[in-house]
Amino acid sequence: METPKLMKKVIEKYLKEGKRFDGREAMEHREIIIETGISKNAEGSARVRIGKTEVVAGVKLDVGEPYTDSPESGTLITTVELLPLSSPEFEYGRPGIEAIEIARIVDRGIRESGFIDLDKLCIKKGEKVWNVFIDLYSMNDDGNLLDAACLAGVAAVLDSKMPKYDEKEEKVLFGEWTSKRIPLTKNIPLTVTFYKLGDEFIIDPDQEEEASCEARISLCFSEDKKLLINALQKGEKNPLTTAELFKIIGSAEKKYKDIHSEVSKLLKRLE
Repeated sequence: METPKLMKKVIEKYLKEGKRFDGREAMEHREIIIETGISKNAEGSARVRIGKTEVVAGVKLDVGEPYTDSPESGTLITTVELLPLSSPEFEYGRPGIEAIEIARIVDRGIRESGFIDLDKLCIKKGEKVWNVFIDLYSMNDDGNLLDAACLAGVAAVLDSKMPKYDEKEEKVLFGEWTSKRIPLTKNIPLTVTFYKLGDEFIIDPDQEEEASCEARISLCFSEDKKLLINALQKGEKNPLTTAELFKIIGSAEKKYKDIHSEVSKLLKRLE
């Protein structure tokens, strides 16, 4: 959706004065709400709201063959479906570029952080491993779907329990769960996306702000003993300078900790 030029100029003028239409500061998120256990059939599920933006995530596990280059590791597959009910910009059918990009960033962040300990999902080397499927669905798009999708995927994984597996019959008993959770590490991956409008940067834009941006960069962080960047994705047509990139990274570290505090609250609820 393209923002009318007049609206874009007004948004940029407000940002130069340190203002946003909804009263937030440039580096301030909207309210974040995380719910889990919203599906009785999924191994794990979550709904994330950031302002009016809403994403639902589900996790399913199945048993299959490992990849040939990692015979002792489970597999991870992340898919995104941008539903027309969430925005008139989305259509049914094959995933578009935006859906593919979100899926790749979320998948890369989770995979490279080591958040899911895929090595512990091997049943029989070279023959059988657990496959982890993360499915993400947009329910309402009011900007910043990417960060909401990553948070929803992580929350759904944290909510997940392992299904029962009949070793004799070699099949998963869907609908029956063990008390075990997916093997995880402390490296929780979360994305922070920055949008450039004019000469100013903001995070968590609403739909009009997002449509007005000229450059975008998403950083996926995780932290155990130190903060690491697990994925980085540049979007939109305008370039970013080295100085801008370093400034963004500095701000992103603080925002990661802010979002992580919301995940910490979720972890306490799941204990």
